[in-house]
Amino acid sequence: MKKRRYVCPNCNKRFYENVDFLPTYYRTTNRLWAYILNELSKTRSMSCIAKDVNLSTTSIMRILDKVSCGMNHLPTTLAIDEFRGNAQGEKFQTLLTNPKRKVVLDVLPTRKQEDILEYFSHFPIHERLNVKYVVMDMSGSFKPTIKAALANAQIIADKFHVVRQVTWAFEAVRKRVQKEFYATRRKYFKNSRKLLLKNPNNLTSDQVFQVANMLEISVELRNAYHLKNMFYTFMKSKDIYEAKKRLKDWYLMVASVNIKEFNDCAETFNRWQKEILNAFKFHLTKGFTEGCNNRIKVIKRVSYGFKNFERFRKKILHSLYKSSA
Repeated sequence: MKKRRYVCPNCNKRFYENVDFLPTYYRTTNRLWAYILNELSKTRSMSCIAKDVNLSTTSIMRILDKVSCGMNHLPTTLAIDEFRGNAQGEKFQTLLTNPKRKVVLDVLPTRKQEDILEYFSHFPIHERLNVKYVVMDMSGSFKPTIKAALANAQIIADKFHVVRQVTWAFEAVRKRVQKEFYATRRKYFKNSRKLLLKNPNNLTSDQVFQVANMLEISVELRNAYHLKNMFYTFMKSKDIYEAKKRLKDWYLMVASVNIKEFNDCAETFNRWQKEILNAFKFHLTKGFTEGCNNRIKVIKRVSYGFKNFERFRKKILHSLYKSSA
């Protein structure tokens, strides 16, 4: 919009007319800005929005730059996860959320321990000590960082990532065992892997017969299948006391069958035992955070990636905060 220019007949001073719906020094209306900010909260690229409103992409970027977002205070419950952002020369970025209230809190430029420690050091010590729970996957880098930064926080291992360790161990056994088969049988086992991974209670009568025939071929595969199902039962424990008993029984069974892949898995669980059992005590998961990661992938894909981390961060927070609000 073009503003009219006036001249004072007394002092000869020139000035622009005052228009309520235009910000100072701008030629775009508040209403247009509101529309653009609303569109930026969707999974649309900035170039696509620019075409819609007949502005340049850099103008849309400047509007996004003015968005103020981030975490001012630490909540009592946090979830932390990494994602592949490829922004500002770093392959991975870190996402912080509140899994209880389902709110996105902040995005950090890297997943490096020193950067995460520096980020948390900006908050007062009483706020850091007030954080009670932190949910994470079984990441070797996040665990010592959180212990150093948030000393009073109980670390909770996400159940999905715990089960995944057992699934990977069983799949490793299946792949190793089927290498000894001839080509047709090996192909059959590969195509039927979903039946072996499926919960036995959800199998049809035909599928039960199919699985039984497959397990008859290898004692090691049969033992691995039993260990997998036994762990699935452990994950359905109603409370921490039942979970402790079932986990102890699972350790004994792993020791008795002596399968390398499950021995390695049991060693990992020994190191993470307290955090795994905390999941049954506090009933917190990282499901909301994983959903946010999927949304971030869509944002990155429609925009063909982001080079500037700060704009990437603001786009994520503006989009995800709006969707979770």
